[in-house]
Amino acid sequence: MESNLIIMLITIVAYMLMMVGIGIFCSKKNENVSDFYLGGRKLGPIVTAMSAEASDMSSWLLMGLPGVAYLTGCAEAGWTAIGLAIGTYVNWLIVAKRLRVYSQTCGAITLPGFFSNRYRDSKNILMGIAAIIILVFFVPYTASGFAACGKLFATLFGIPYHAAMIASAIIIIAYTSVGGFLAASTTDLIQSIVMTLALIILVIFGVSAAGGMGTVMENAEGLKDYLSFTALHNPDGGESTPYGALPIASTLAWGLGYFGMPHILLRFMAIEDKEKVKTSRRIASVWVVISMAVAIFIGIIGNTLSAEGMIGKLSGSSEAETIIMKMATYMSENGALLAILGGLIFSGILASTMSTSDSQLLAASSSMSENLLKGMFRVKMNDKQSMISARAVLLVIAMLSVIVAWNPDSSVFRIVSFAWAGFGATFGPVMLLALFWKRSTKWGALAGMVSGGVMVFLWKFVIAGFGGVWAIYELLPAFVVALVVNVAVSLTVKQDKKELDDMAQEFDAVNAEMKA
Repeated sequence: MESNLIIMLITIVAYMLMMVGIGIFCSKKNENVSDFYLGGRKLGPIVTAMSAEASDMSSWLLMGLPGVAYLTGCAEAGWTAIGLAIGTYVNWLIVAKRLRVYSQTCGAITLPGFFSNRYRDSKNILMGIAAIIILVFFVPYTASGFAACGKLFATLFGIPYHAAMIASAIIIIAYTSVGGFLAASTTDLIQSIVMTLALIILVIFGVSAAGGMGTVMENAEGLKDYLSFTALHNPDGGESTPYGALPIASTLAWGLGYFGMPHILLRFMAIEDKEKVKTSRRIASVWVVISMAVAIFIGIIGNTLSAEGMIGKLSGSSEAETIIMKMATYMSENGALLAILGGLIFSGILASTMSTSDSQLLAASSSMSENLLKGMFRVKMNDKQSMISARAVLLVIAMLSVIVAWNPDSSVFRIVSFAWAGFGATFGPVMLLALFWKRSTKWGALAGMVSGGVMVFLWKFVIAGFGGVWAIYELLPAFVVALVVNVAVSLTVKQDKKELDDMAQEFDAVNAEMKA
């Protein structure tokens, strides 16, 4: 193995060992199930903000987004980033504080638990359906993260994909199963810093290697509509296709997904003090805007480096998503210091993947052990048994994700977009109405949740196939359908009057607490 690869490997291994060490340290602070799943609601504003956004961005930030920009320019990548930036800010502005107050008022430590308690669902039907939805969409989502880690080591060191993917999964499982939510959130803070450093280093090196900003812009301007926000560049024919109002609206709909993301909403539930949400919102919003803008610019820089012959030409979305890896490998060939920085960049890709996978595993684990086993099936367990159950379930879910990730030929961007739509459409409308509409009922919530999930699959695999105006991102129509169905059923299907009165009193109590 060449010396630059050895240096990068040492850097990456040191980083991964540090993550496991944090998990062991945090395990000593887990005294009960609430600590394991919500960190005892003791997260400070900085940890809350950065762990929420690190768990949000995943390998999508350092692989998917630059890959799209590398191939097709600014239109799809840019409008996606704008939609996500708006969604991030609005989610923090209207959902975070109220969910923190409401979840504590109704005694919920998981998202399905919140829905069940909020709607006085004594049979825990809502809890069970929500838990199943989380499992359905989180397994492939987590699998995409494991696959990204496998591709990283296979690309860099020539290690067989499956061995690399399993090793990465073991590391993530180790610190998450041992340390729980606090470990996941603490490592996410560190990983957001590593991701930021990786982005900064790549921009500085990439622009310098390309011959300066002028060369980068000259290459981009020489590609038809590459910098346009109303047309997609075609990398094969050198032409472009229009990107009009409908695809723009469809792409902006990515922002709707935030209202239903379990691993992000759990951070809102765990923040130490509701009055610190404003600080978290500012930190999170600024970081998201800057990191996504830089990730898109890296894709543009990478295209220039390919045009200059410094790295090979990448074709297809799967290859294009390795652009940051190619740039980091090229950088590492220019001395020991740059090899260490290259290792830091690869650690950043690992960080983006691990920060999301750990949160997803934890959310899926809590759904299975707390909501399905204890909630829906009423299995009696004390705190110690619940902790053991949670860790066992986490291992099973991780193994299922490894099986799903066994095929290395997949696009991170496309897998994440489908799972994002699934959560956004099933949980987003229910969450907004649960928090802000007193008249919402459990039957409306149940109908909205199911109709949103069904519509995501129906639109993705059937309706979108008709093309034209129907070929839009499935989140937008599914979100609208789920919202309308929820409202319609809540207004027409009756719920027990005592339950409605209890819900109304609790709703008013939350309003009073918000004003206090």
